Amino acid sequence: MSQVNIHDAKTHLSKLIERAAHGEDIVIARAGNPVARLTAIVPVEPGRRFGVMKGKAKVGKKFFDPLPEEELENWE
Repeated sequence: MSQVNIHDAKTHLSKLIERAAHGEDIVIARAGNPVARLTAIVPVEPGRRFGVMKGKAKVGKKFFDPLPEEELENWE
């Protein structure tokens, strides 16, 4: 973990961001006292989106008919 003062952080911000993006934690200090930390953000995988298939799948009327007895026996 590196520590830089505020003036250097303002002067070299783009370089510090690049270092943080590569996994380095950088502490920004005021008069030698740490006040902030610059660190990379880990991207979050998006979860399932509800309704993404809306309007894309079609079922006929027969889909809602009761199942035949032999089919029901296989499910029980």
